[in-house]
Amino acid sequence: MRRVSRIAVAGAATASLALALSACGGTSTESSSSDSKGDKGLAIAYDVGGKGDQSFNDAAYAGLEQAKKEFGYETADIEPTEGETDADKAQRLSSLAKQGYNPVIGVGYAYAPAVKEVAEKYPDTTFGIVDDAQVQADNVADLVFSEEQASYLAGVAAAKATKTNTVGFVGGVDIPLIHKFEAGYKQGVEDTSGGKVKVVSQYLTQTAEEGGFSSPDKGKTAAEGQIEKKADVVYAAAGLSGQGVIEAAAANKVWAIGVDSDQYKQEALAKYKDYILTSATKDVAKAVFGLAKSVEDGKPVTGIVKGDLKTGEVGLADSNPKFADDAELQEAIETAKEKIISGEIKVKSS
Repeated sequence: MRRVSRIAVAGAATASLALALSACGGTSTESSSSDSKGDKGLAIAYDVGGKGDQSFNDAAYAGLEQAKKEFGYETADIEPTEGETDADKAQRLSSLAKQGYNPVIGVGYAYAPAVKEVAEKYPDTTFGIVDDAQVQADNVADLVFSEEQASYLAGVAAAKATKTNTVGFVGGVDIPLIHKFEAGYKQGVEDTSGGKVKVVSQYLTQTAEEGGFSSPDKGKTAAEGQIEKKADVVYAAAGLSGQGVIEAAAANKVWAIGVDSDQYKQEALAKYKDYILTSATKDVAKAVFGLAKSVEDGKPVTGIVKGDLKTGEVGLADSNPKFADDAELQEAIETAKEKIISGEIKVKSS
């Protein structure tokens, strides 16, 4: 049962939504429902890179698609615009809440100021924000993850797979969130190799506005530079920019490690998949769907909702048979995973 019942005339609602989204400057994918109550469900607003990044945003969309299928209601997903401000984000979230969507999720830490502002105006709507825990409100769920734990396992894999004793890390933007990926990765490499494997790191930009999460060309150039330095495994935590890292790895016949989604299985990356060793995943889809389900059940989850190795919401993908069938590698990863879950290994987050 939905927490808030919303009854609307379908034609008017559609026209009104189109007007609101136009005012936001974004684009959306809408799905109409045969639900006679006219209830509107989950709406998400994408982070930079938008839908089609084969990573973070696409994982959120998968959660939306699952909710739409299971609950049979109307959903919306909106693209970001170039150079947008916090006010633009707030307007986008406000328009969705005003139309009756519930919950409304901002995908990415950049939505924090907007979520904080809009949640106060719409106390009967549940809001979510992915990758940020700053917003504390009775109607806000902070959907966060222990990315450093999955990255540690990626470091174990890299240390076991390297032949040159040099591996790379490409971060999209030089911010604390991405520092978690780098810290866990470096620790995993060091613990596994006993310090024999060198990690070469590079951040693409200082701010997201400079394109660190949305520029495959920047990712490709960075990876090529690391490969020139003998890195034969390169891990990217860079959103859409990571596609360039994977492309460079494939061109040079070295390993790439993907991020957030299982990038070996992404259709847009299919021609490179033989060079995607694994991906450090975080189940954004599960978190997004989980929040939608809690609202649908009439018991909205709020506060900090954290996914980690123990809950199964972060981990390593094993779609690549060369990775999955490597018994020594799998044993090392499983051992590390057990030690992290038990607390024997404390993974650094910075």
